[in-house]
Amino acid sequence: MRRRRRAAVGAALIMMALAGCGDPTGIDGDLTDDWRPAAEARQFTPRPGECHTVAGESGHLSGHAPVDCGEVHLVETLHVGTFTGDTARRPHPPPPGSAPMREAFRECDARAREFVGGDWRGARLSVRAVAASAVGWTAGSRWFRCDLYELNAVTGANGEDDTAVSRAGSLRDAVRSGSGVRLGCMAEDGWRRLLPTACTTPHQYEYVGVWTAPERPYEVAQRDGETVHARCRTVVAAYAKVPVDRMLRYRTGTTFRFPSQEAWERGDRGVRCYFWSGGRRLTRSIAGGGPAVLPIN
Repeated sequence: MRRRRRAAVGAALIMMALAGCGDPTGIDGDLTDDWRPAAEARQFTPRPGECHTVAGESGHLSGHAPVDCGEVHLVETLHVGTFTGDTARRPHPPPPGSAPMREAFRECDARAREFVGGDWRGARLSVRAVAASAVGWTAGSRWFRCDLYELNAVTGANGEDDTAVSRAGSLRDAVRSGSGVRLGCMAEDGWRRLLPTACTTPHQYEYVGVWTAPERPYEVAQRDGETVHARCRTVVAAYAKVPVDRMLRYRTGTTFRFPSQEAWERGDRGVRCYFWSGGRRLTRSIAGGGPAVLPIN
């Protein structure tokens, strides 16, 4: 009997709780709508004229902290473009080295020439196209930004060092204005680096221009040194105003620097060509000097 009474009392108490007691304050009885939603993907668009202390292949919102270009920075955004067509319909941003990124690089190349006032390869500069991050792409971002940055000394290897170096100040008109990053007369140091020097100071090298290499794998292009020297000799001839004939090789020596492998993969085919005196030291520029400056030896 006692067990039956206890069971009855327990059942009555449960019924009273269900019938007469509401949910505690602040609880609506629906557990599914009280979870915080996962962080939503957010998009943003960088702006030309921003400078950044971080350089990279993709643009993340978390790392977007532009600084005034008068302050120390690594890269300067000179243009912001937009992916369209099939590229814009991709579920993910195009990876570095892909056809859409090479197309973006070509746009950045053209814009950089306008920005610095000439071919940026005539200075210790490099250009990179940077796409929105995967998170930003999911949120709808379809931009790419064109970053310009300063390089270190011209290295002794055939491939340039593509590492951005810290600087303060904008690179606008850097080629047109004859700033310190422009390439000109050069002297070689003990590590085979080409360092800028006044053309009136004895030197053996001078930057003369760019030869655009054909589309082919980087390793194959670098193995064809004789072709590159021959093409650079024609660049020297145009710069110095001497004839392009069978005697040209007896007027000038050459050296050259390929873009880095990373720059090659993103679309840069510009090989920087340098006049080399072959041993004698010059105290003037060879620009426009003609056969008097580059005699047959």
